[in-house]
Amino acid sequence: MGGDSSGCSRVDAGLIEQHFRAHWWPAVASVTRLVGDLATAEDAVQEAYLAAAVQWPAQGAPANPRAWLIGVARHKALDTIRRDVRRREKESAAAITVGPAPGSSSSADPMTDHDQLGLIFMCAHPALDLPSQVALTLRSLCGLSSTEIAALFLVPEATMAKRLTRAKRKIRDTGIRLRVPEPELLGERLAGVLRVIYLVFTEGHKASTGTQLVRGQLCDLGIDLARGLARLLPAEPEVAGLVALLLLVDARRVARTDDVGRLVLLEDQDRTRWNKNMIREGERLLEQALRSGRPGPYQLHAAIAACHSTAPRAEDTDWRQIVLLYGELLRYEPNPVVEANRAIAVAMSDNPSTGLEILDRLRGHPQLRDWPHLHIARADLLRRLARAPEAIDAYRTALRLPLTAAEQTFVTERINQLAG
Repeated sequence: MGGDSSGCSRVDAGLIEQHFRAHWWPAVASVTRLVGDLATAEDAVQEAYLAAAVQWPAQGAPANPRAWLIGVARHKALDTIRRDVRRREKESAAAITVGPAPGSSSSADPMTDHDQLGLIFMCAHPALDLPSQVALTLRSLCGLSSTEIAALFLVPEATMAKRLTRAKRKIRDTGIRLRVPEPELLGERLAGVLRVIYLVFTEGHKASTGTQLVRGQLCDLGIDLARGLARLLPAEPEVAGLVALLLLVDARRVARTDDVGRLVLLEDQDRTRWNKNMIREGERLLEQALRSGRPGPYQLHAAIAACHSTAPRAEDTDWRQIVLLYGELLRYEPNPVVEANRAIAVAMSDNPSTGLEILDRLRGHPQLRDWPHLHIARADLLRRLARAPEAIDAYRTALRLPLTAAEQTFVTERINQLAG
């Protein structure tokens, strides 16, 4: 694995880790296209990084780390296939062409960007169930191990490893290829990709289980994935809308909990702690997306988030505009969760009674019956209407449903305040 070390510089483990995160996605994509098997590609790229960890600190990093890593990974993958060929006596499979030699300082494969785009569509293929799509995206695009992914989603490592193995086997057995969908299918398939990235971020922004309300690593991964997709599809306004949404929401991260980890509602947050640079970037991307004249749900979600980020005080929030935006969003996402959020905006824009009437109509919907945040929202409106006993009942209903530890503490404190 030697090679020309001209232009090399000494590197430490931290820099190698940065290269690992920066080049994992294109390297896996490039090798997957070469060998046609995602599992083999991931193993080969992992071996390439192990080789870099040994060689670079001693000899220096190559001038083009991405090309070096892809070249080494390709040779590793070819070696694996040749061993399998010899075992299975399939000599024809050994004719795969290899890319740049290890250590080469030549530029990355010109198809790399296309490969990266194809890989994300492969990981978010509709033939896979949604949990597998999310797990495979974190593994193949972000380079997380099954141990790391299992820890993030609070499941046993063995469970996550089996999920990833089944997903890769299904990709192989059903012949799912690394390719960008045809233009007539791109919009439909892109919606699935955006959803997977959004779910990665959402699980970090508001964890569904566990002790932490916010898991910053998942938020960061979701934003990185969205940014990466935006680089690959710069003309897609919904991709820009998703990046804008994640930035505008994540800008509030540090203000969402107090010094001891307790939940702080949006209306009570210290807005001076919001990340102004992220807000400015999110608003710029949203304006850019809206100018295309092709609106979509992520642009509307981002516009709602922008209404909050541009209000200097909670009482300055343009709730009437938010009501209108949710009404438009229902055209794209006609589901009861959007209706419930619109009801809360109506309550803030009009009066709590009007919003409560809408939530009461939605309470029996099968999709919302076990959604704790519907009951928390009802309880808050009942509290504002000075109907304390009913508010306490609604809060207690929420406590019987899955909540994070921070949310449980918040709801319990609300009950105690009302009861006291």
